[in-house]
Amino acid sequence: MRSSRVLRVSLLALALGAAPWALAQQGAFTAPDTSFAGKLSLKSPVAYAGETVELAGEGFKPGQQVTLSRGDTVLNAQPYVADAQGKFTAQLPVPADAVPGQHPLLVRVAGPDAAEVFSLKVSPKLALSSAPKQSLQRAPLARGLYQSAYSAKSNALFVTSAVGRPPVKQSELVKVDPKTLKIVARVTPQAAPTPPAAEGQPAREASLYAVYGVGVDDANGNVWVTNTRQGTVAVYRQSDLSLVKQFPAEAVPHSRDVIVDAQRHKAYVSATGETHVAVFDTNTLEQLKDIEIASARRGEKFTPTSLALDAAGGKLFTASIGTPEAVVIDTATDTVDKVIALGNATSAIGVGWDAGAKRLLVVAQGSDNLLIVDPATGKVEHDVPVGAGPLNVAVDPVSGLAYVSNRASGTLAVVDRDGKVVANLDGGTLPNHVHADGKGVVYAINKSRGEDDPKGDQVTRIVTRR
Repeated sequence: MRSSRVLRVSLLALALGAAPWALAQQGAFTAPDTSFAGKLSLKSPVAYAGETVELAGEGFKPGQQVTLSRGDTVLNAQPYVADAQGKFTAQLPVPADAVPGQHPLLVRVAGPDAAEVFSLKVSPKLALSSAPKQSLQRAPLARGLYQSAYSAKSNALFVTSAVGRPPVKQSELVKVDPKTLKIVARVTPQAAPTPPAAEGQPAREASLYAVYGVGVDDANGNVWVTNTRQGTVAVYRQSDLSLVKQFPAEAVPHSRDVIVDAQRHKAYVSATGETHVAVFDTNTLEQLKDIEIASARRGEKFTPTSLALDAAGGKLFTASIGTPEAVVIDTATDTVDKVIALGNATSAIGVGWDAGAKRLLVVAQGSDNLLIVDPATGKVEHDVPVGAGPLNVAVDPVSGLAYVSNRASGTLAVVDRDGKVVANLDGGTLPNHVHADGKGVVYAINKSRGEDDPKGDQVTRIVTRR
């Protein structure tokens, strides 16, 4: 019995890189940090192979030493040392041969001892390139741009904007000439009710029904928007941006995207963080029964994000940010038709529909990829690295090209139906949304890093000539 215990201790010592008799000498089993609360975060916008990233640590005990390793390779020869506030910043070179993906780094802490795993995402870096037949036209709009939607009836682009975190006091819905990109009308949403302050807390500040997601209803001449901060939606008139109806708070918790099926007179709104898509009657402006979505993964939660519509086929699509899944909804019955397993998708968030190829497109910000899926079979036909932090995707039916907004890398990847990246455009600061007008033009919206950002809060009009 004693010999087997000595053998186990010897093997442990060898695994730690020490001689078996050195364990007691080195104090390998000193008192651990039983209240360890250290956290490591990536401060750089993105990590690429062969480049240096900035890390930040907090919540450590003063003087604790931190060493990172990937497998058997130690990444920092000199340990990072927490200061008197338990913090540190550090520069970490990413090896040139690092493969894109989530890399588990072992965080070894000494004095007192602890350990945890930190996931470092290394993103694919695509060189900027343009297609010879593409023309780009850019213009600044309002601050805090979010999404856009084109109306064929009004021949206008409707764009939402909201600045900052709650209480949001600056927000606009703007109507834009789709060719000149000039604002022709704008409206500030009305004030939202101020929730009562908690006992003993100061009064809450007033805010607006700020607008984020947007969809057009050409059958009734309306624009639908999501008021994400209040968890609801509102309807405006396309002609003069007058308010038609403001729905009450929490009608759709954390309402994100809205899309209108004009043929069936319904508006669909994703309740991100919940497990359903809300449904509204666009004629009566009444809320209908929610569409509940159950994950096919045991014990997990399907959380809807972006929405895409196959109007001709009567299907609605959304992806789950919490599970690698997409769902097909029958818009005739407003029931779930099928749940599709996506495989290599971490934090799936954006969806698009290619009507010409009858393919569903899904982008995932955690795995930096675009998936091209046959919804009939559920097969993922192409898995395409597109850049860092993709958020949204739209398909131009004229060219058959898909446009992906990559927020972290600041690019717009252009992908053909064979899964090949045919162009990678400069998307400005924080590309946020892409939208196709169905006639050969794609509109890209980006955000800014502040008031004086020359590449922020712009709309880009992209035309691919045949």
